[in-house]
Amino acid sequence: MLTIADVSKSYGTRELFAEVSLFIARTDRLGLVGPNGAGKSTLFNLILGEERPDTGTIEWERGADFGFLPQESAPAGEETILHIATSGKRLEPTEDDFDIDYTLEPRARKILAGLGFREGDADLPAKTFSGGWVMRAHLARLLVAEPALLLLDEPTNHLDLEALLWFQDYLTRYPGGLVVISHDRAFLNALCTGMLELRGGRLHYYHGNYDNFLQEKEARKDQQAALFKNQQREIAHLQKFVDRFGAKASMASRAKSKEKQIERLQEVAVEEPHEELKRINFRFPQPPRSGLKVIELANVRQAYGDHVVYRDLNFTAERGQRIVLVGPNGAGKSTLLKILAGVIPIQGGERELGSNVFTGYFAQNRLDNLKPDLTVFENVMELRTNENQLTEQQARAILGAFLFRKDDVHKPIGVLSGGEKSRLALARLLVKPPNLLLMDEPTTHLDIASIDALIHALKSYEGTLIFISHDVHFIRALAENVLHVHSGRLTPYAGNYDYYLEKSRAGDARAALTAGFTDARPARPAPAAPVATAPSPRPPKRSAGEIRKFRERVGQLEKAVTELEAKQAEITAALEAPETYADKGRFHHLNRELSTIVDQLGEATTAWEKAASELEEMERGA
Repeated sequence: MLTIADVSKSYGTRELFAEVSLFIARTDRLGLVGPNGAGKSTLFNLILGEERPDTGTIEWERGADFGFLPQESAPAGEETILHIATSGKRLEPTEDDFDIDYTLEPRARKILAGLGFREGDADLPAKTFSGGWVMRAHLARLLVAEPALLLLDEPTNHLDLEALLWFQDYLTRYPGGLVVISHDRAFLNALCTGMLELRGGRLHYYHGNYDNFLQEKEARKDQQAALFKNQQREIAHLQKFVDRFGAKASMASRAKSKEKQIERLQEVAVEEPHEELKRINFRFPQPPRSGLKVIELANVRQAYGDHVVYRDLNFTAERGQRIVLVGPNGAGKSTLLKILAGVIPIQGGERELGSNVFTGYFAQNRLDNLKPDLTVFENVMELRTNENQLTEQQARAILGAFLFRKDDVHKPIGVLSGGEKSRLALARLLVKPPNLLLMDEPTTHLDIASIDALIHALKSYEGTLIFISHDVHFIRALAENVLHVHSGRLTPYAGNYDYYLEKSRAGDARAALTAGFTDARPARPAPAAPVATAPSPRPPKRSAGEIRKFRERVGQLEKAVTELEAKQAEITAALEAPETYADKGRFHHLNRELSTIVDQLGEATTAWEKAASELEEMERGA
C-alpha cells in the first residue's frame, strides 16, 4: 500500500534520519515509538505530503487513501458534531452521482455513541464542546470514512477508559492498515503486529506488539554488545602485534598485513550500543515516618447538589500501604481521593489524619499542582522553606532530573506541554516529600520511559500510596491492595491486581478497572470494615420542558469553557512568540492574564461538570 525507499531528512546541519525504508501492507498494524525529537511527527508529515524528503521516494499504491488524526485539531466552528463525523464522506449525491450511502448517518451516530457522545449531542454545534470532545468527533470522522490506512498521533489522549476500550475493540476489526504513535503500552499490545522505532537516525522494525518489541530490542542490544566486544578484542590483539613488531625490518610485512586487517575490521565494526533516550531519573527523598494509622474517614457524607456520592463512608489506611482505587466512571474515585487529600471539604462525618502525617496530592488536572503565574524554576523555588533551605543549584538539579535544562527552566507554565506539566508536578513533590501520597492518573501525558522511571521511584518510596490509574502495567507494578468503588460502597481486596481479578471473577484486565460488578467473594469480615450504604433515592421525574431548559444551560456552561480554552490558547501562543519578550511589561501582563484565565477555566469546568452530572440524573429519571 505504501513504500518508503531510502528517505533522508535534515534541518540545517541536523540530520533527523537517513536511508529510511519501509513497506506498509494493507493488513499491517504498526506502532511508531522513539524518543522525543527523533522524528516521528516528521515521518508522518512526509507520508502525508506536507513535507518533502531530502532524498528518497514515498509512493502510494493506486487507489489507496489515508486518514490522519493529529494530537490537536483546529478550533471548531458552526458545524455540528455529526457534520464533522460525516465530513469524510458525501451525505448528498452530486448531479452525476446518485449512489448515496444512506447508512452513513446511522453509522456515524453509532460511532459517536461508542466514543462517549450522548443522544442529541450529534446535532449540537461543535463549538459548544471542549477541544477534547471535538477531537473525538474528528476520530469518528476517520472511522466513518474507513480509509485504507489510518495514521494516528496519540489518539487515546482525549478518551476516558470506557471510550478507549470501545475504540480499541473497534480497531481490532478495522478493515484497513494502521500506524499509531502512542505512549499507551496496553493499547499498543492489544493492536500492534509490528513496532517501528526511530532511533539514532534509523528506522528499526520489530515483529509483534510492544512487549515483544522490548524483548527483541534487549536481545539485539545484547547481541550487538557481544559482537562489539569481540571485534574490539580482536582489534586490540592485532594492534598489540603492530606496536610490538612494526619497527622491526624482519616483521614489517607481517605488521603491515595486521594493520590492513585492523582497517578492514574497523570498516565493518558495529557501534557500541548506548542508550539514546533522555529519561527522567529521580528517587523520592524518604519522608518522615508517620504513625501506624495514616488516615481515617468516619461516616463521611459527600454530594454534588442532589447527587449523593457517599453516605456514611468509612475508610482507614495504614502506614506503608499501596492501594489502587478502581470502579466505574463517575463512581466517585476522584472525589474519594480529594476527600483524603483534604482539597474539598466534607459535608458530614470526620476526616482524621494520623500522627506526623503530611499529605501530597497529585491532581489529574496538573495545573491544580502548579502556580500558573510563575515560571518552571519559580514553581520549584517557591517551595523553599527554612527547613529545606533549597538553593538555586539544588532546584536546577531537581529540574534537570525531569529534563528541564538550560533555558527550559524559565518557561512560563502556559506554554508547557501536558508531559512537561506532569514532570514539573512530580519535581515539586521531591522538594516537600509527603508520607501520604495521593495520585490521580499520574501516568497521563508521560511517555513510556518516564512511566517506567516513575514506577522505579515509587517502588523505593517508603510512605503510604493511594492512587487511581488506567494503566494496568503501572497498577500491577505498584498496587498491593485494591479498593473497588461503586454506588457509594467500598469493597477492599487484600491482594494485588491479579488477586482482585481472580476474586472478583473479572474478565479483561483493563475492562475490570471500570467494572461495576457486585462482590463475588464469600462473605467474611472485611479488613477495613467498610459500611454498606443505603441506595440513592431515585431522582425526581422532570418534565421535557425542564430537561430542555437545563440542557440549554449545560450547553451555555460548556460554551463558556470552550471560550476560556480558546483565550488560554491565544495567550499561550503570544507567550511563545519571541517578540513578546522584547517588552517586559507585555510579558508580565500576559502572564497575569493567563493566571486569571486558568482560575476562571477551573471554576467554569467544575460548574459545567456538575451541571452535566445533574442533567444525566434528570434524563435517567425522565
